[in-house]
Amino acid sequence: MKYNLFSIVAGSEVCNARCPFCVSKMTPPNGIGAKEPEVDWRRFKQAAQFARNHGVSTAMITSKGEPTLFPRQIREYLMMLEEFGFSPVELQTNGIPIANEKPVTPRMLEDWRQFGLTTIALSVVHYEPEKNRQIYLPHQKKYIDLPALIARLHDKGFTVRLSCTMLKNFIDSPDRLRELIDFCREHKVEQLTARPVAKPQHSRDEAVYTWTQGHELSNSQIAALNDYVETAGFLLQKLGYGARVYDIGGQNFCFSNCLTRDPETDEIRQLIWFPDGMGHLKYDWEHPGASIF
Repeated sequence: MKYNLFSIVAGSEVCNARCPFCVSKMTPPNGIGAKEPEVDWRRFKQAAQFARNHGVSTAMITSKGEPTLFPRQIREYLMMLEEFGFSPVELQTNGIPIANEKPVTPRMLEDWRQFGLTTIALSVVHYEPEKNRQIYLPHQKKYIDLPALIARLHDKGFTVRLSCTMLKNFIDSPDRLRELIDFCREHKVEQLTARPVAKPQHSRDEAVYTWTQGHELSNSQIAALNDYVETAGFLLQKLGYGARVYDIGGQNFCFSNCLTRDPETDEIRQLIWFPDGMGHLKYDWEHPGASIF
């Protein structure tokens, strides 16, 4: 069995954004609640070793909420990961606590890089601040200064990826995707990933499920985006779980999906560490039965 990514669930379900398509609210909690969980570091090391034994080279710190609200725990995970030689080591975040320097200070960023963090993936839905504000911070008047945040992360020595969730009336056409790619090129964003918003088969939050269903891209929109990417891009790599990596005018672009599994292949997208009590290693966000230990 081949695994591609070691995902580490840090922090709790607490988040400072209010995404109406929140995947965390739709998928099972898997033992993650509102409080920062205690981590069984012995079990975590076993999970990390399992990932390395199965050829995983990339580790990503993510969360059921916003991981950077718990910066101390991110530092601990990075320290524990050092002995296993993962590279790259990535962090998935909405970027707001970093941009506001609260609770993530510039010194913390320097510490994270010192302990091996290489890439910071910023979640977005658009290149326009107002569009991002509508999704992430509808309760506030302004969104963060995304170009300034990208520049700051570059100054600290990080690779930056924008991870865009594609929604109807947001990034939903070749023209809008082209403009997002231009934005990344202008601000020297090393990597761009885009994936259509998706929902699980069963959701524990009906309101989030309904909103997501109403903002999914149509089959014709996805087909048009595929046609644009195939025409404008040079295919660099096909990944086993359906993602494709392109060079589009010098911009690295990954067209992906939100699926975790494909039972027809022996290649699985990711191993997922949940610090729930003694800690468990799984390979699916939606189905608790997808457990290794």
